[in-house]
Amino acid sequence: MELNDDVKNLIATIAQKQLGIETLEQRHSDSLDFYDCGVLSIKKALETAFMAGVEVGLTHNKEAIR
Repeated sequence: MELNDDVKNLIATIAQKQLGIETLEQRHSDSLDFYDCGVLSIKKALETAFMAGVEVGLTHNKEAIR
């Protein structure tokens, strides 16, 4: 499944803000493509992504009911 640009941008923003990851594009360099992230940062990023999905689902569901 291909993600749309809005979702890709949201994921990139979460990676930047929560994990300090500059880009999610592969740069073919271990020093640029691998990060040392703490468990709490990863947990927060996953929670943020999950809650964004919940919000989209709730919004989509409300629109479908109308």
